[in-house]
Amino acid sequence: MSATLPLTHIRVLDLTRARAGPTAVRQLADWGADVVKIEAPPGGDARSVVSGARHGFDFQNLHRNKRSMTLNLKAGKGRGIFLEMAKHADVVVENYRAGVKHRLGIDYEAVKAVNPRIVYGSISGFGQSGPYRDRPGVDQIAQGMGGLMSITGLPGQGPVRVGIPIADLTAGLHLAQGILLALYERERSGEGQWVHTSLLEAQIMMLDFQAARWTVSGEVAPQAGNDHPTSIPTGVFPTSDGHINIAASGNTMFERLCNALGCPELVSHPDYADDESRSKNRAALNRVLGEYTARRPSEEWVVALNEARVPCGPINSIDRTMTDPQVRHLGIEKVMAHPELGDVGVVGQAATLSRSGGRPDVRLHTPDQGEHTADVLAALGYDGGAVEALRAEGVI
Repeated sequence: MSATLPLTHIRVLDLTRARAGPTAVRQLADWGADVVKIEAPPGGDARSVVSGARHGFDFQNLHRNKRSMTLNLKAGKGRGIFLEMAKHADVVVENYRAGVKHRLGIDYEAVKAVNPRIVYGSISGFGQSGPYRDRPGVDQIAQGMGGLMSITGLPGQGPVRVGIPIADLTAGLHLAQGILLALYERERSGEGQWVHTSLLEAQIMMLDFQAARWTVSGEVAPQAGNDHPTSIPTGVFPTSDGHINIAASGNTMFERLCNALGCPELVSHPDYADDESRSKNRAALNRVLGEYTARRPSEEWVVALNEARVPCGPINSIDRTMTDPQVRHLGIEKVMAHPELGDVGVVGQAATLSRSGGRPDVRLHTPDQGEHTADVLAALGYDGGAVEALRAEGVI
């Protein structure tokens, strides 16, 4: 399987920590890249402040398909080893605060000097330049500054964070995309380049049409709760045993919904007869529809409305999501064989390639700290004695 993956020829040096950077590298690693995760030598707190204990669920899910070595980048010999590795690499990825890599002497210009073909990827909280460049940035800060928390939650509830680290995750995905674009462009130019994004930029891009409401029309989007901001009726409706999601905006879909619920008279009701009136009278319409949906259990409505070609689905807890028959069929959960933890389920990729690896499996378990240090150094020509000397000096 690994021989058919599209990135098997790409070598990546991973300097990332926390979540945004590792998310970017995970994209490359899962699709076949040879990734060396470079970590500080043993000592201090081995627990990540973001992803928890090394053998915990979060760290294991983030760092599969990598090898790990320890290297003290603050030491001259450590920096020298890194630059030697960079000569033979295709990609370097880091997510330090903007100025840290320059202080360490491992910034893009330093790496480019030894390898002009390098693609150097960076994520920071707020960008590589500007008044906030040196501020520490984490996901929730970006959610707030990027406008997301102002439109999440029930109307009048006050700001609400999204239940996943969406700024971290999307910044990682955007960086991975940028790195792949730079690798593709390198095939024509023969030169690498610096690719960078930030949590703030990624969060604003993910606002998408909500941001465009301001940039194009001057509208400031309010909180809309479980209702779709502009497509009505779309939202959460009660059933006799819980709640379901229904999306039935537009005249055709609304007519299908009303017929399926047993209230065809609503189609011609003057308060609900078109998109504009349904938007104006959304609260009243939701109450009326809720009176009908509350008469039957969720599962019956999901079947009945889908048969009527009205988008409808359950509101699952995560355990029910992961055991849903369609989710199981898609195979997005992958099994990672770990030497200490046994078989561990991790969340796989969302894309499937018909020819180049399908949906990739986990080739390498999440490594222990420095598990492959000796192997990586041996490939650079260091024998056992030299490796032990570096260990004694605190370089590895």
